[in-house]
Amino acid sequence: MIVEPGELLAAINSPNDLKKLSQDQLVQLSQELRQFIIDSVSIYGGHFGASLGVVELTVALHYVFNTPYDQLVWDVGHQAYGHKILTGRRDQFPTNRRYGGMSGFPKRKESEYDAFGVGHSSTSIGAALGMAVASDYKKEFDRQHIAVIGDGAMTAGMAFEALNHAGVTNTNLLVILNDNCMSIDPNVGALKEYLTDITTSRTYNKVRDELWNVLGKLSKFGPNPQQIARKVEQAMKATLLKQSNLFEALKFRYFGPVDGHDVDHLVTILRDLKSIPGPKLLHCVTVKGKGYALAEKDQTLWHAPGLFDKITGEIYKKVPDKPQPPKYQDVFGHTLVELAEQNDKIMGVTPAMPSGSSLNIMMKAMPDRAFDVGIAEQHAVTFSAGLATQGLVPFCNIYSSFMQRAYDQVVHDVALQNLHVVFCLDRAGFAGADGPTHHGCYDIAYMRCIPNMVVSAPMNEEELRNLMYTATLPENAGPFSIRYPRGEGVMPEWRKPLKKLTIGTGRVVRDGEGVAILSIGHIGNYAQKAANQLVAEGLNPGHYDMRFCKPLDEEMLHNVLRQYKAIVTVEDGCLQGGFGAAVLEFMADHGYSLPVKRLGIPDRVVEHGSQDELYKECGFDANGIAEAVRSLTAKATVASVVEVTL
Repeated sequence: MIVEPGELLAAINSPNDLKKLSQDQLVQLSQELRQFIIDSVSIYGGHFGASLGVVELTVALHYVFNTPYDQLVWDVGHQAYGHKILTGRRDQFPTNRRYGGMSGFPKRKESEYDAFGVGHSSTSIGAALGMAVASDYKKEFDRQHIAVIGDGAMTAGMAFEALNHAGVTNTNLLVILNDNCMSIDPNVGALKEYLTDITTSRTYNKVRDELWNVLGKLSKFGPNPQQIARKVEQAMKATLLKQSNLFEALKFRYFGPVDGHDVDHLVTILRDLKSIPGPKLLHCVTVKGKGYALAEKDQTLWHAPGLFDKITGEIYKKVPDKPQPPKYQDVFGHTLVELAEQNDKIMGVTPAMPSGSSLNIMMKAMPDRAFDVGIAEQHAVTFSAGLATQGLVPFCNIYSSFMQRAYDQVVHDVALQNLHVVFCLDRAGFAGADGPTHHGCYDIAYMRCIPNMVVSAPMNEEELRNLMYTATLPENAGPFSIRYPRGEGVMPEWRKPLKKLTIGTGRVVRDGEGVAILSIGHIGNYAQKAANQLVAEGLNPGHYDMRFCKPLDEEMLHNVLRQYKAIVTVEDGCLQGGFGAAVLEFMADHGYSLPVKRLGIPDRVVEHGSQDELYKECGFDANGIAEAVRSLTAKATVASVVEVTL
């Protein structure tokens, strides 16, 4: 199905075309752009509410600034669909987030208009500041640098670090704070309350508007009316808001709050801001999901709803004809509540992903024991460490790729002190359509090199429950990581009784001969399917679900390496330093020299696509695993023939 753009939007293939419109036409263009996003996402899927909330801002930015010479950085990137459509990618938009198609996030190699690749939050201010300093160094003093950051992303420490640095520079940096009280879930913390105070202070807004109207009429009475206005407004802000302005304290010139959906006013303001030197912050108040009533009402649900009927708002869901396995995240959420009901020491922590991680289940059931700390992964880990020092057992649930942001805290604050923190790494392995910024490729490698850390991965829902239970036991009081993928498991009947597992033990899925498949985690289900295919062909591979990458099941490995002629290792993680590498290290340490084929994520950036598409691309879907076993079997057969002949 082809989505037809409106009359004005159809003629825009670059911001140069946009600039040919009169300012009066921008309202119509904004309406057409918003409708094009609604039509396209309803048919093809993708993120939804965030881009609807910045339609007018997107139009105004490209209308006023000289992109791509003026550099525009979109924080996170969920909000950049309008930007992509206006910068020559309208006709490619149906391929958004599809295998081989356009990325769902800004990407430097995709377009010169994508000044910085994003996907994780809170990077925009630091990146734009770096660009601004570079422009000053190159004496490109006319060049503008704009960072568009949501109020949720502003809660991350690195956003404050960048603001703190930028305030002492004199660069052409404009930070636009897109204030909608939402990231994916509702924002939390003191910053949200502070911004709410500003945006809801009717006295401040009324007096501010009247002040500027009066001072605007005084220009003929003196050469510096702007300086007078500046001093008066400073005093007014401090008095009426009963506190100094946070951004002014960081030496930013603060403007706002303004209506982020008034495109005409935005154009006027942005033109004025271009002529003001130094770091500036424009506070725009917007509505996530603007223009689509259901998305405005339930902003979390409509962050990325999947396919839907744009007229009725029905979100299309497949209705299975038999019970389906749950999502791993939901198994985590329900099991954590079950464990917490039995153990009053258990706590839950997540950095701004209560819905995505399903910690919201515990937050609802036990609000005093589950914490959303905002987009602050480093703080989430150290906060968990603090809880652990007092005898509590925090489950710190962070997406695998987001945990990369808190690596020092894992090492310094948890592992070195051997504290009892359980890390549940959601979205481990390929994250699907979100692509390389969200793939959880590296956690096995980066966790298994840390002293005191247990590194585990369940093959199914029952193992996830048992690993979670095992991690809470007093005899296992130390750092413990459990990784699991995005999406569904394999067990419709998953609520099995909790069982203690012995740390560092795997299980035999099937005994065999010739070639053994060693797998870790959910990808073991693909290995099991491959083994069944091979048995039907007359081969008899063994399959072992290792469960732990650290410590390894040494007894099982010794038995396997003595029994089989070749080994295939399978993991949904990077090959460098991963599970297969751990097996090779064990073999080298113990003098084994069997042929080994390692299957996993190669040493390159793997783009977006469905998990199955990416497994196939990288050669560790069921067919790829089966082919690796066939190849090793053939080589072993040839070697045996040669040995007999000799």
